[in-house]
Amino acid sequence: MTTEILRNMLYQSVGMSASDGRLFEVDVIVLDEVHYLSDISRGTVWEETVIYCPKEVQLICLSATVANPDELAGWIGQIHGKTELVTSSKRPVPLTWHFSKKFALLPLLDGKGKKMNRKLRMSHVQNISSPKSEFYYVKGKRKVRTNKNEQGNRSPLDISKQVQLSKHEVTNMRRSQVPLIRETLSQLWENDMLPAIWFIFSRRGCDAAVEYIEDCRLLHDCEASEVELELRRFRMQYPDAVRENAVKGLLRGVAAHHAGCLPLWKSFIEELFQRGLVKVVFATETLAAGINMPARTAVISSLSKRIDAGRQLLTPNNLFQMAGRAGRRGIDTVGHSVLVQTTNEGPEECCDVIFAGLEPLVSQFTASYGMVLNLLAGSKVTHKQKESGDVKAKRSGRTLEEARKLVEQSFGNYVGSNVMVAAKEELERIQKDIQHLSSEITDEFIDRKCRKELSEEDYAEISLLQNKLKEEKKIRNELKKRMELERMAAWKTQLEEFESGHLPFMCLQYKDKDSVHHTIPAVFIGSLSSFDDQKIASMLEDDSIGPGKQEVDSEGQHFCPSYYVALSSDNSWYLFTEKWIKTVYQTGLPAVPSVEGGPLPRETLKQLLLREDMIWDKIAKSEHGFLLCMDGSLDTWSWSLNVPVLNSLSEDDKVERFSQEHQAAVESHKQQRRKVSQLKKTIRSTKGFREFQKIIDMRNFTKEKIERLEARSRRLTRRIMQIEPTGWKEFLQISNVIQEARVLDINTQVIYPLGETAAAIRGENELWLAMVLRNKVLLDLKPSQLAAVCGSLVSEGIKLRPWKNSSFVYEPSSVVVGVINYLEEQRNSLLDLQEKHGVKIPCEIDTQFAGMVEAWASGLTWREIMMDSAMDDGDLARLLRRTMDLLAQIPKLPDIDPVLQKNAQIACSVMDRVPLSELAG
Repeated sequence: MTTEILRNMLYQSVGMSASDGRLFEVDVIVLDEVHYLSDISRGTVWEETVIYCPKEVQLICLSATVANPDELAGWIGQIHGKTELVTSSKRPVPLTWHFSKKFALLPLLDGKGKKMNRKLRMSHVQNISSPKSEFYYVKGKRKVRTNKNEQGNRSPLDISKQVQLSKHEVTNMRRSQVPLIRETLSQLWENDMLPAIWFIFSRRGCDAAVEYIEDCRLLHDCEASEVELELRRFRMQYPDAVRENAVKGLLRGVAAHHAGCLPLWKSFIEELFQRGLVKVVFATETLAAGINMPARTAVISSLSKRIDAGRQLLTPNNLFQMAGRAGRRGIDTVGHSVLVQTTNEGPEECCDVIFAGLEPLVSQFTASYGMVLNLLAGSKVTHKQKESGDVKAKRSGRTLEEARKLVEQSFGNYVGSNVMVAAKEELERIQKDIQHLSSEITDEFIDRKCRKELSEEDYAEISLLQNKLKEEKKIRNELKKRMELERMAAWKTQLEEFESGHLPFMCLQYKDKDSVHHTIPAVFIGSLSSFDDQKIASMLEDDSIGPGKQEVDSEGQHFCPSYYVALSSDNSWYLFTEKWIKTVYQTGLPAVPSVEGGPLPRETLKQLLLREDMIWDKIAKSEHGFLLCMDGSLDTWSWSLNVPVLNSLSEDDKVERFSQEHQAAVESHKQQRRKVSQLKKTIRSTKGFREFQKIIDMRNFTKEKIERLEARSRRLTRRIMQIEPTGWKEFLQISNVIQEARVLDINTQVIYPLGETAAAIRGENELWLAMVLRNKVLLDLKPSQLAAVCGSLVSEGIKLRPWKNSSFVYEPSSVVVGVINYLEEQRNSLLDLQEKHGVKIPCEIDTQFAGMVEAWASGLTWREIMMDSAMDDGDLARLLRRTMDLLAQIPKLPDIDPVLQKNAQIACSVMDRVPLSELAG
């Protein structure tokens, strides 16, 4: 039974005993893999199951990757009473870690398993001139290959003489150590470490790996014959489910297993793997959860995976979940987990993740329409109550206060309350420490300390010099500020001359938060004020990027920084003030149109900028304005390629920016710096300086300590502000929507027919699904057309695959398109209502794949529908199964037209055929 089905059963039993509710004669509920409580999409259901479960029913929760089991046990104990925590760190089959490099398979950890193997350190890799000196394994025995010509020529001190490598050199060295798939596979074969599950974090990568090694024969003749026989049987029974492009690899003992495969085919691969007829399965990380498919070895191809926002490092939980597949109980004496060298990750990063420890369970509890309706719903507006008083009491809805008590029993609130108490206590202690330490760095305290530690004569001398130094530093800072203003004013004058004519090359500069200096080659476009566009005008009025602080220059004139635009060599737009300019060059892109009579380059680039969404990232800030960045488009890519690297530009081409005022300011600042430096030397030469310096050092140390405490205080303050009862705010927002939409009356708990349907349905947005299914426009649809509309409601996450040879998908019929367009208006109304009350639950409807669902529901074969399709088999199967699940619910939903229920039954019956039928395979 799925957790969702159990949760829906418990909705009807909340507050009742097990004998009165739907769990009659149920004594124990086992929640396996309870770490799913942290899953973003399913975590709420798991928490609800624990909260709503009657106290008389015993809960047994199992998991191998929970870092905070004491908190989980405490939470369950608070809800259900006495709870016993049973933990064990012993693994039935011990797990060993290995690291695969181009020429060797080495232990990742030392003999004690506490540190990284020293032979994997970068210094050791530097010291080895030939790959032949690497250790390798042969049938579990460690041997060493050594070049005989080099024996005795190395000094023990060689490693200590290694120079520090730059980041670029480290990357190159790592790249040279990256093994090919064949090489790592050879290492596993030689060391008797097959069968293996090989995790690659993309479907395409898994399929490519199978094709790459499909010529490697991993099966004996008898095993290959057995696979061929099983494949023949499978083909006879399910001809449409055979993945033809994977057959060659399968006959050699290699297969792929991912969401792009049909469930039938995946089950077939799992069966062959468990029988030892598949030696290597290339799989995505989804195989690590919920499938009983252990292996002798688990290979993790990379410590990071690509997501929409870039690359994301694996969490320790993800890594241990995959590594946990290694080691078959009763078959293997030890399991092997192999991590592979990549360009970005080496053994150091692997050890960092392994030793970081598991991440704690985090509550993902959030409210939904189904939750609100099932907890608040009382009497039905369509039924007159004739039951006895006891039955009425059981069916009466809960008040908001009663619902709040249930919602606030979430795991997040339990942990949050404990964290809140501890955080407030620590914050109070830190603030006391800061107050005490702050009193020790005041001028009065330092003055008293100096009087106490120094003689009267030494104190008077140093005190006089220190006051003078303070005044000179103040003057130096003012001159530095003046110098910067004059520099910016000089650039402003120069850039005005470049607003027309050719587009000069330039160099921007800034320091990041770690004080690392960056230079950016770019081509200058123009000032922001030169754009005649409302979008730009609104940007200039925006306080978040508004002009820098006004200052007064040497002539008493007000100077206000201006914003300019440039396109960098990495195809990024930059928005900047004069503050961030390092150099401008006289050379640049000529002011010549690309075609005769066409626009000039400056105008073309301005138009390309105006097409952007204007979502700027602030990468540096100062009192003289921000430096902002935004990715360019494909249209600007060719322009950015023409921005030269800085060292190819001549020093003679630099624009002379120094005005007389700026040069005078620079000279004045230099003289003042020398004056301050000389005064510091005078202080250091005084008789009492040594004792005075000790006092100053102690004050600086105290200041650093205060800064660390203040940073900790800010983090704790933010954490306390973030801690609020999880779920209740969303619960109230949703209740406002259902009240205004006439779904349920919050005050009387009377539920309307729309609410009855929404409360009984399973889906992401139950209210939206109910609104669609109760719409009379569906009654005129044929069963296949009804299936197509239902498919458009559940297609979230289904994508076309860009690497497919064809982009073909079936188009929906005009009737289906018309219905979906009509429903789109209702969707917009619901979205407006949700936005009004701050509800952010998606309302899915999409025609892109409706035609594929309609084609299958019309009786087309799987081979016909997938011919030249731009979809993966597994994606289409998942879409069709979701559609069938929704159709199967319709006949069981309350207050749904019988015509619609009958059509849903017919459509579901037609669609439930091989290779989708659950009974098949």
